[in-house]
Amino acid sequence: MTLHFDGTIDRRRFTLEACFTCEPGETIALVGPNGSGKTTALQLMAGLLRMTAGRLSIDGEELDAPDRGTWVPPERRKVGVVFQDLLLFPHLSIRDNVAYGPRRRGSSAAGAGAVADTWLERLGVAALAREKPRSLSGGQAQRVALARALATDPRLLLLDEPLSALDAATRLEIRCELHRHLLDFDGYAVLVAHDVVDVLVLADRVVVLDDGCVAQIASPDELERHPRTRYAAALVGTNLLQGRRHGTRIELAGGVEIAAPGPGADGPVDVVVPPRAVTIMAAELPPEPGSWQAPLAGMEAAGDEVRVRVGGPVPLVARVTLDGLHELHLSPGAPVHVRVDPATITVFGEPTQPVDALSAPVRRRVPASPGGT
Repeated sequence: MTLHFDGTIDRRRFTLEACFTCEPGETIALVGPNGSGKTTALQLMAGLLRMTAGRLSIDGEELDAPDRGTWVPPERRKVGVVFQDLLLFPHLSIRDNVAYGPRRRGSSAAGAGAVADTWLERLGVAALAREKPRSLSGGQAQRVALARALATDPRLLLLDEPLSALDAATRLEIRCELHRHLLDFDGYAVLVAHDVVDVLVLADRVVVLDDGCVAQIASPDELERHPRTRYAAALVGTNLLQGRRHGTRIELAGGVEIAAPGPGADGPVDVVVPPRAVTIMAAELPPEPGSWQAPLAGMEAAGDEVRVRVGGPVPLVARVTLDGLHELHLSPGAPVHVRVDPATITVFGEPTQPVDALSAPVRRRVPASPGGT
């Protein structure tokens, strides 16, 4: 049994043409820049849009197959949706909000109420059953929205940036809670997210969309190691550069050259440079072999480290410790020497191959550690 998405929708100014699958109990994350097709794909699965061509099926049942005249309307699909803006009914109590889905699917008032009570209890908001949505905090409203989606016993759970409206502390709490529920969910879950932590914690596989096409399908770990688009590289905090290989050297923009990590054919290449492979040195220090000079573009705190952005013809992000930064006495705009460790970079010289919907293995789920995110 599989969720199978292989379709096209032509919206005149934008065309989505994508293919991917999702296994039972698996969470797929859709990522990509604005306008890449993430929300369109979610709307197709929810039944809010119709495919122009292709097929959408769950457990072998076709939901949308225009070539065969198949179309299942949204209310007949076993789909639960958590929208970015939650969309709770303001005139209904919290209990009635959660009971609404089961009632629409034919449950009696008593049966739907019992289901609502169960999910409100499981998500820790049973005490709010008589309240109206306007009285809830962001975290409480998010729990209620999730309860409402799960109360319909969906086969497919669609999560449209479900954590984006929360403050940092509430986001951490709800992310952990959502992770626990996804571990127990035996249906299909599709998540749209822009936050790398949401992707790494919640997703088993990641589908990278770019301009309406699938650019990469990978496990979160593989995405971190080998991003195939600039957006994916930025998402996981990895540098993706374009250059040209000449024997044992790779020429980047502005005539900057770095050593190649191994043999390969001459020609255009993509170079993945982990931030920790970038060394930053003060300009007054003697330059090391293979380094070049560039201006310091900015610095951002990242836990007990600092993300240092370097400008110039080869923009890069490096990670340095607070102690290391203090010793360098750096300030934005200051000239620095930059060096990349060739032993830690990855070079892609072959043309990007068409993406296979089954190209990335399903990652086995593991429970979150008690102190984890």
